[in-house]
Amino acid sequence: LLASLLACWHFHTTSASVNIESVPPHVVEGENVLLLVHNLPENLSTLVWSKGENIRDNAIGLYTLSQDVSAPGPLHSGRETVYHNGSLLLRNVTRKDTGFYTLQSLNSHEDIASRTTIYLHVHTSNCGCPSTCAQITIESVPSSIVEGESVLLVVYNLPENLRAFFWYKGGIVSKNIEVAWHQIARNTTGFGPAYSGREIVYSNGSLLLQNVTWNDTGFYTLRTLSRDLETELVRVQLQLDTSHCGHHPSTQPTVESVPPSVAEGGNALLVVHNLPKDIRAISWYKGAVAFKNQEVARRKIAAKSSVLGPAHSGRETMYSNGSLLLQNVTRNDAGFYTLQTVTTDLKVGLVHVKLLVDTSLSVCCNSLTSVQLMIEPVPQNAVKGDSVLFLVHNLPEDLRAFAWYKLGHNNQKFKIAEFSRVTNYITHGPAYSERAVVYTNGSLLLQDVMQTDAGVYVLQTLNRDFKTEKAYVQLHVYKPVTQPFIQVTSTTVTAQSSVVFTCLSGDTGVSICWIFNNRNLQLTERMTLSPTKCQLSIDPVRREDAGDYQCEVFNPVSSRISLPVSLAVTNE
Repeated sequence: LLASLLACWHFHTTSASVNIESVPPHVVEGENVLLLVHNLPENLSTLVWSKGENIRDNAIGLYTLSQDVSAPGPLHSGRETVYHNGSLLLRNVTRKDTGFYTLQSLNSHEDIASRTTIYLHVHTSNCGCPSTCAQITIESVPSSIVEGESVLLVVYNLPENLRAFFWYKGGIVSKNIEVAWHQIARNTTGFGPAYSGREIVYSNGSLLLQNVTWNDTGFYTLRTLSRDLETELVRVQLQLDTSHCGHHPSTQPTVESVPPSVAEGGNALLVVHNLPKDIRAISWYKGAVAFKNQEVARRKIAAKSSVLGPAHSGRETMYSNGSLLLQNVTRNDAGFYTLQTVTTDLKVGLVHVKLLVDTSLSVCCNSLTSVQLMIEPVPQNAVKGDSVLFLVHNLPEDLRAFAWYKLGHNNQKFKIAEFSRVTNYITHGPAYSERAVVYTNGSLLLQDVMQTDAGVYVLQTLNRDFKTEKAYVQLHVYKPVTQPFIQVTSTTVTAQSSVVFTCLSGDTGVSICWIFNNRNLQLTERMTLSPTKCQLSIDPVRREDAGDYQCEVFNPVSSRISLPVSLAVTNE
């Protein structure tokens, strides 16, 4: 079958809409990688994968859609599986698997409908664990500074095929907090709204901050863009040494990791200091940004009880003083944690801490220790109409079967599909949709996601000893936001009077920030924000308040900025 198809293809028709994504983007020897296919043409008859760009001699396998049958090619090693949606799973990869992979699709007339190539790089392993040698890292030099000094954010392992890089002041990527960008080909640098005049960008990616102030503290994000338009984000936290700052008493909340570095399997306590007395609520988030789907737990002081969030794994305990205990930590727990405080006057504060996990006695080097079943949503936040993959890590080696469920009201489980390794067969459940694809490695792909797909999904595994294990993942589906606009009580006001700006948006569940003369608005004692930040009041107005005002609305997947509204201030 394969030989006859390779001999009779016609090469006069092409299409350029298909794209392929490597999941995970970085794969290490011994791991599995899924070459996930998006936007396949309709009315196809056959899908063919090859190693390299020569289809005829290097075919791995094909899938005939009309007959729902697959056939191996000359380069099939027994570790590859071709799925009906075109995706290719490579198991237990080695360095020899590095190279180009080409997917070619044929229509019913045996004409080529699409031809797409992706390059896969397999990294070497270190004690069976992923090597970090190819990952971008940022080091703060010096690691501890005082106000008025300079600090260099040194970048290591910048990609060789780099097209451009961008620096942002904050934990997210947003145009209004862009500090600077650098284009490699032209060796040119540009500056964004968050540029203060004290930053210097170097062509190796590093960023120098001169004469730092307290306003410079917080997260900085580096975004890289490769020549094949792949992006990568790396964050670093800048903190000032308060031991030499007598004029800045440490009354602001801080978080300390005890111990500073914890071994896998141990416990870590994130101790909160200087919690405000007028505290109303406390929330913990896994990551550098306070996104709802990354919430671990929150506590309302009046209620004297904690509510668990989507990122709660069952191993975290939140105390009334705000501290967070993490038990039996794994390498996946490493990284930034964010504490959000809300006071009785609705002022929101953010404090970050980085948890370091010592992997020198890692489970990857100890075959007697089991690893936890985990689900990673790719991408982290889903856009309506896009696809999302629930990528499963640490599926039991002695797996007998697994099943996917979606939780309904009252935690009622609705089965999507079940896979039996004994029969190597997938059975669809009542909650199955044709937009869902279940892979034998446990992962679940949801295509063309809708708002009704949002919710909690459960993966349940059964091993040969009939022991079960569950893992949960929450899916949030967002719509791209629309452009807001500003209403103002008057565009021309006299000094010492008042003015109110209102940011109007047709979207729900969005966050709002205000921009003044192309920079983040620095609130003064004369300015008041409404609880949702949709209204900005200035009372009394001064001459320095004259200028352009804008508001930005954003959710985890998109942001839009309003057109500017100019405020003129006249004498009394």
